[in-house]
Amino acid sequence: MQGLKESNSTTLPPEDLDKMLDVAKFLNGMDGPAVIVGPEGQSVDLPEEAFRVLKSVVEAMRFGKAITVAPVDQKLTTQQAADFLGISRPTLVKKLDAQEIPYELPAGRRHRRIRLVDVLEYQERQRIERRKALDELTFSAEQDGLYDMDANVYKEALREARRTLPKD
Repeated sequence: MQGLKESNSTTLPPEDLDKMLDVAKFLNGMDGPAVIVGPEGQSVDLPEEAFRVLKSVVEAMRFGKAITVAPVDQKLTTQQAADFLGISRPTLVKKLDAQEIPYELPAGRRHRRIRLVDVLEYQERQRIERRKALDELTFSAEQDGLYDMDANVYKEALREARRTLPKD
């Protein structure tokens, strides 16, 4: 997420993903506790929470994903929130206006700010709703015997259903 406070950063994965795979295998083979060793041999225990975050970061990067580290109380602009959700800014604004995602309007300012935690909660609600809808469609298809139907028969039934739909 570009434009976040300077204490946060987005890091692209290395071009050589083999090295990241090696690190991932190493970390996945550990149950903890882990230790960080500095360049001059000094060491410090790595808390379990930091170890879990490190494993998650390495796992994502080994699949070529960029990583952004930001505190959950981070406030985003509407453009940053839209980019994070993969939607347009106008679509996000509609969701804000519909009170689907809470936002703040700082005193004396025109621009809304959205807490990262609220964006994450919205994203999770959307994921759950999509999963529920897919489960309902799958159940309905099973009840109607569509999984047992020959592919050609199914295609013809779909064509017929489309023909009977009202035209706009």
